[in-house]
This record gives sequence, C-alpha cells and structure tokens, in this order.
Amino acid sequence: MSQRTGLRIVRLANFVAPTSGGLRTALRELGAGYLAAGHEPVLVVPGEAAREDQTTQGRVITLPGRTVPGTGGYRVLTDRRRLAALLASLAPDRLEVSDRTTLRWTGEWARRHRVPAVMVSHESVDGVMATWRLPTSLCRRTADLLNRRTAHAYTTVVCTTDWAAREFERVGATNVVRAPLGVDLHRCRPQLRDPDLHREFGRGARVLLAMCSRLSPEKRPGLALDALAELLERGVDATLVVAGDGPLHGRLRERARQRELPVVFTGHIGDPADLAVLQATADVVLAPGPAETFGLAAMEALACGTPVVASDRSAVPALLGDAGAVASGDGRSFADGVQRLLARPEAGRRAAARARAERFPWHAAVSAFLAAHQAPAPAAPGGGAPRLASAPAEGGRG
Repeated sequence: MSQRTGLRIVRLANFVAPTSGGLRTALRELGAGYLAAGHEPVLVVPGEAAREDQTTQGRVITLPGRTVPGTGGYRVLTDRRRLAALLASLAPDRLEVSDRTTLRWTGEWARRHRVPAVMVSHESVDGVMATWRLPTSLCRRTADLLNRRTAHAYTTVVCTTDWAAREFERVGATNVVRAPLGVDLHRCRPQLRDPDLHREFGRGARVLLAMCSRLSPEKRPGLALDALAELLERGVDATLVVAGDGPLHGRLRERARQRELPVVFTGHIGDPADLAVLQATADVVLAPGPAETFGLAAMEALACGTPVVASDRSAVPALLGDAGAVASGDGRSFADGVQRLLARPEAGRRAAARARAERFPWHAAVSAFLAAHQAPAPAAPGGGAPRLASAPAEGGRG
C-alpha cells in the first residue's frame, strides 16, 4: 500500500438529497479540488442505506440517516455512535463540517482527537429563523447562542462572504475566515443561450424569467410568483420558469393556477448542463431567498450571462456588483428590479453578468478552503482569490 502524501480531509454534511442544489454542488467542486491538489477527501453524508463510492470528488460514504419531516426528503446523520466510530476508523488529518446544528458535537470529537476542524457556514441562522416569523429579539438571541457555541467548538469557522461572517463577529468570534465559493465557468457560459427554448418555455412571451431554487419556506419562492403577477399588471409580457422541487411545490403550482399566471414548473433538473442552458436562456433570474450566504444558483446565472434580481436581506447583492439589481421582500420590488435590468441594452447587461462571474473561479475557492485547513493548495492559474464588493447592486434597496 502506497504512503499518503497529502492530508485526509474528512467532510461531514447533512441536508443533502438527490434534489439538493448549492450545497451538493459546493461539496462536489471542493472535493474534486482537494483531490486534484493531492489530498484525500472523504465525504460522509446521510442516505437511505449504507454504501460507499469512489467518485470524482473522492470517496463518498453514505450512512443511514433519518428523513426530516416537511423538508421534501432531506436526511440527517443521527447515529452519533456509528459516526464517531467511522471517524475514528478514518483517522482524519482535518475535519470539515457543513452543519452547525445536529453535527456541532463533532467539534468536540475533533478536539479530543487533536484534529483541526473547520465548520463551514452555509446559511445564516438569523436569516433562516426570520423566515419562521419569529420575534426578532428571539431570533437574535438564539442565533448568538448557536454561533457562540459553534465558534468555540471548532478550530476555524469558514464564511463564504462578509455578510455571512457578521453574525459571528457580533458574538466576538475571532476564528472566522472568509473563503468565497466559485462557479464552473465552462459549464455555465453565455453561448448556451437557446432561442428555441426561450420560445418553448416563454410560450411566445417577450421576457423569460427563471428561478432556480429549492421550493422551501426559507427560500421564499412565492416572491417570484408575486413579481410575475406585478409585471403582468404593468403590461410586461413575461413568463416564469421555476426549476426546483421541495415541500412548497404543490402549493406554488396551485397558487399559479388560481391566479392564472404563466408559470412553467420543471421540477428538479438533475443534469447541471441542462440547468445551465435554462439559466443562459432566461432574460433575468430571480433569487428571492433572504438567507443565502453566497448564492451559487445566482452566480451560475451570472456565468451564463444572465443578470439577477436578489433579496436585499441576503449575501447575493455584494456578489452582483453592477450585474444585477436588489429588491426588498415583496413582488413589487422584485418587479422593479426586473424592469431596471431590462431597460439596459441586452448585450451590455449580459456582458456585465459574465464579467462578474469570472471573478469567482472554483480554483480560487479551493485554494481559500485549503488555506483555512492550513493545507497545501495548487497554484491558481491566472490570479488569486476573488474580491467581494461591499456596495449594493444597481438600484439600491428596493
């Protein structure tokens, strides 16, 4: 047996399902990057049954996990004894965890076994709790308690944007680092724009809107329907394509039927290449989720040359720069954002979107994450890590 030269980076993630979007993409791209850098990534996720696979992102171990009711199929790892035994057998050099709720105990495991451990913040606790309509004071107290415990439990907390880091800074955490995610600039490109698909999905409408999102409450997908209704009232000839699945799918479909809105529900699009064609074909992509800490779907849309209207409560506006518009939490504001973008010359708005995405290649993200692990990283072709703009996108708030 040959001796390992790189680090064994064991990664744990919950809430990963066959229809998962951004988290699944991030795990895959980071794992493939770790592997290419000479390390040994091992991903452990929940599933229906135990299995092990060798993939392009390294070893993937599936342990039986419980389904979380009302989430449309998400599972979590609940058997601590079995997971702890697996961790002991894997003997990781580094631990990377992508769930700061049910898996936070692994930080203490890592501490006892002297394994440097990183927690990746993929969501805002403030933002998610706010979607539950809980009192602001309760949301803040709960988020601060959870984030304080998380920062204490792990060697490093990785946040993908300054926006995501703020709730940790609020509790005085000093072990927070920034490591933006990335986008596949080859798979997602403007040249995929398909006029025939525009006519098919748009049903002859001049404007094709798209929302690529999990259909769950924290993503606020209903705002896309509200924006479409407002645009139609203003005389804008538009159709909306909803690409995604989740617990709100049936309710949204019924809502569109009752309001007689021209909405096409594709369900989950499993092939990322097909999703990229849709993103490139749309005229504007809507990103209504208020708790996004990075927004991979929005970044993919930009890479495809399609501008984005995003919630002003999420991290996405800082990523958009001049390639999108910002909206508050109602359909009228999102409709305003769409019209601001459509008022620009098409060639200019599409070029600006692509140029913005080119600042976020996956190789830079991999290097930043490996730096958080204090692990050797490959030389980045064409420059270092991207810079994050702090100014809001065109149009300001709302």
